[in-house]
Amino acid sequence: MRLSWNEIRAKAARFAEEWRGKGYERGDTQTFYNEFFEVFGLSRKRVAGYELAVKGLADGKSGFLDLFWKGVLLVEQKSAGLDLAAAKQQAFKYLPGIKDDGDLPRYILLCDFQTFELYDLETRDEWKIGLQELPEKVQIFSFMFGGVQRQFKDEDPVNIKASELMGELHDALKASNYSGHDLERFLVRLVFCLFADDTGIFTPRGIMMDYIENRTTVDGSDLGPKLGKLFEVLNQDDNKRQTTLDEDLAQFPYVNGDLFAERLPLPDFNGAMRKLLLDACAFDWSKISPAIFGSLFQSVMDKKKRRAIGAHYTNEQNILKVIGPLFLDDLKDDLKRLKARKDTGRSKALLAFQDKLAGITCLDPACGCGNFLVIAYRELRALETEVILDQKNNLDLFADKLSKVDVNQFYGIEFEEFPVRISETALWMMDHIMNQRLSDELGEVKLRIPLKAKPTIKHGDALEVNWADVLPPEKCSYVFGNPPFVGAKLQSDAQRKQVHRIANLGKRKGTLDFVCAWFLKAGAYVQNSSAAIGFVATNSISQGEQVAELWPLLFNRYGLEIAFAHRTFAWGSEARGKANVHVVIIGLTRHNNTPVERRLFDYESIKGDPVETKVKAISPYLFDGGLLADRHTVVRKISSPLSFFPAMVIGSKPIDGGYLIVDEGEEQKFLKAEPAAKQFLRPYIGSVDFIQGGGRHILALQNATPQQLRSMPHCMHRLEQVKNFRLGKIPARLKVGQEVKQPGISSKALAATPTAFHVTIIPTTHFLVVPEVSSENRDYVPIGYLQPPTVPSNLVRIIPNATTNNFSLLTSRMHMAWLRFIGGRLKSDYRYSIGLVYNPFPWPDLDEAKKTKISKLGQGILDARLNYPQSTLADLYDPLTMPADLRKAHEANDKAVDQLYRKEPFASDRERVEFLLARYEKITAPALALAAQKPKVAKRKRV
Repeated sequence: MRLSWNEIRAKAARFAEEWRGKGYERGDTQTFYNEFFEVFGLSRKRVAGYELAVKGLADGKSGFLDLFWKGVLLVEQKSAGLDLAAAKQQAFKYLPGIKDDGDLPRYILLCDFQTFELYDLETRDEWKIGLQELPEKVQIFSFMFGGVQRQFKDEDPVNIKASELMGELHDALKASNYSGHDLERFLVRLVFCLFADDTGIFTPRGIMMDYIENRTTVDGSDLGPKLGKLFEVLNQDDNKRQTTLDEDLAQFPYVNGDLFAERLPLPDFNGAMRKLLLDACAFDWSKISPAIFGSLFQSVMDKKKRRAIGAHYTNEQNILKVIGPLFLDDLKDDLKRLKARKDTGRSKALLAFQDKLAGITCLDPACGCGNFLVIAYRELRALETEVILDQKNNLDLFADKLSKVDVNQFYGIEFEEFPVRISETALWMMDHIMNQRLSDELGEVKLRIPLKAKPTIKHGDALEVNWADVLPPEKCSYVFGNPPFVGAKLQSDAQRKQVHRIANLGKRKGTLDFVCAWFLKAGAYVQNSSAAIGFVATNSISQGEQVAELWPLLFNRYGLEIAFAHRTFAWGSEARGKANVHVVIIGLTRHNNTPVERRLFDYESIKGDPVETKVKAISPYLFDGGLLADRHTVVRKISSPLSFFPAMVIGSKPIDGGYLIVDEGEEQKFLKAEPAAKQFLRPYIGSVDFIQGGGRHILALQNATPQQLRSMPHCMHRLEQVKNFRLGKIPARLKVGQEVKQPGISSKALAATPTAFHVTIIPTTHFLVVPEVSSENRDYVPIGYLQPPTVPSNLVRIIPNATTNNFSLLTSRMHMAWLRFIGGRLKSDYRYSIGLVYNPFPWPDLDEAKKTKISKLGQGILDARLNYPQSTLADLYDPLTMPADLRKAHEANDKAVDQLYRKEPFASDRERVEFLLARYEKITAPALALAAQKPKVAKRKRV
């Protein structure tokens, strides 16, 4: 029977009185501990033994443990009045002889009948109390029935170990052809039972392991039916059980009519599988974090994922970055303010706050294993516990609903069934942990067994499910989560159609990432609700061309505003095999609910901690929009520069499958075989070649006559291959690690003229080169000049006849800031777009004097590079190896370009781009206003 703290204290008082002044080690120890365990409603003989032999000690000798409870407690007992320091030394000497395989105890208890010294080997906490203090301080022994408080850590090894244990059992069952829904549901039940056995849901502690170990045969042949009977009992109200029910089963509580309700076909075990389950039983499940374990548990179900265990969960720190500014921080501030009140309405206000907590409902429409929901539930319960403890003298401590916050306030949608079941179970596990903590604080057992409330986790595709059917929007408080990241070009056809339909793009193809569909669906969902939204997303939705496609829909179609945002940071952990993803967090509200001050979190290092600032508005580029006349301003791709600056174009795009390319080091060999081709073979430069150096060449045969071509058999063979590649008859000629898309319809049309490029750019004069892609680690994109006969590839952008003042502006920190914040990314590297970065860039006003000044500074950068003729641009622009004179030349240029915009210096790149976007807004506003006023011309009717 489960005892209340009051009953335990009463028993402790009787025990203390009974043993006052007594205690002889040899004669009384066993009686003392039999009665001590009874204080907690435990039968000592079921869990612990006396005089256990321990071998292999450090001194080579053996010893005997006075009392030992595997995995939990080691006792070293002395007669009354003897020195416990010697007992401590002796107890710690025994530890090396105990195998560290679930047997090593967490606690050591030293006792001389009149004094208790307790040591927690995990937390390093220790307590010392007298026998007569036991009734008052008996709570330190809450571990006797699983009541262990702990702080959970991300990727705690115990979570990984538990997941691996269940993974081994999963594999064994699956190999026996027990699989699918039945296996998943069965394992989730086992996880709950194992957790319950070590945390006080099942009492006395360890009865699940005892039942399996003592009531099933060693060969495992009857284990399946015995577990089936146990599940049946756990689903049965105590009052409805037969009076003849086996006593070992009768001690299990009624848990819940849903978790164990479904009748499952039960697996057939063998001896090895039974041992795997017993190994899992021997593990201490009280140490498990429900928030983390669920995802780890899911990951080990797939052997391919097992090497990257931990790669599929969101750690607690990052979850708090979402729910903190979304609602938790405000709730904490409210509670702090209420607790500080001194007036007579304080208690009423605090109880109203508790009701507010109980009225909060949360929806995670991509909940996975429930990590977000579990952490949110834990945090709400922690706030409620503060209220209860503050008001415990004004509350009925025996009321059934002392705690009003419950798991039925949490809703989710998940695509796969197994995580759905894990989510439900993880929430129940966290519920029990929070009930335990409340019980410990109040000194009264407050458990929720049977589990009457349940979370609502919908199994289905969140982009097809009507969210209102899961939780009506008018009843929803918060929508949050971490929707799946799939780039626009990596989506399946089905995913692309879903995004297109939800965005209502019509005939436009769109470039929206998969995660955008969740933002848009959430926007539609909250139209008749005051619910706020907080989602994690790849940083691509706040930069590049997606900004102009997504954010006007969120702002204009759904009336949303950005309430808070975390700028780009590395989302992930140090889990084995875990690759960090660069993400943002964005909080949205309906415009009439937006706070006056918005919270913006910026990261100096993407793996560091953020710095928070309060701003009046947040731009969709996630910086301060306070300088903008319209905080919704977005930069759209345009086909020509905003000001009178020269046009930038992409380089040549041959679409040749690599057959016109002569690789580095092959030029001489090729010309030896085909000497007449020398006049047509030109240096060929892409982004990598330009930055890192390279010696590729390309056959530019556009001007070769038919007679010349027929005289060059090697060239003719290559042209035949180009033709066949364009027709799709042969694959591309690739190096290891390269990728070339198969030709499309337009490419096939080129097959008739294999000497022609798809895009032909063969400069006849000097030209400025801007690589399309450059590392995020560089302060400056390496930009420079090249001369004919070099042919630029489509992986660079060029400006023919560019002046040094063009170069100065493009290589400046102002332009680099625009690229970083407005341009798109390839993975995390900068991606230079003509239509989005160059053409819309708000150039400064330049007179001849200003042009001359910055031209000199631009030439100074080029001259500094000439001091290092053996160094590549990669060497020169590596932050660790960049020469001091080159950096100094850049800094002088940066300062001068900054001053073209304003006299006051800019404090950061973010400040630069905030200024530039406001300038862009002023430049484009007249054109936009004119377009809005332009009358529509009626279409002529055909006669």
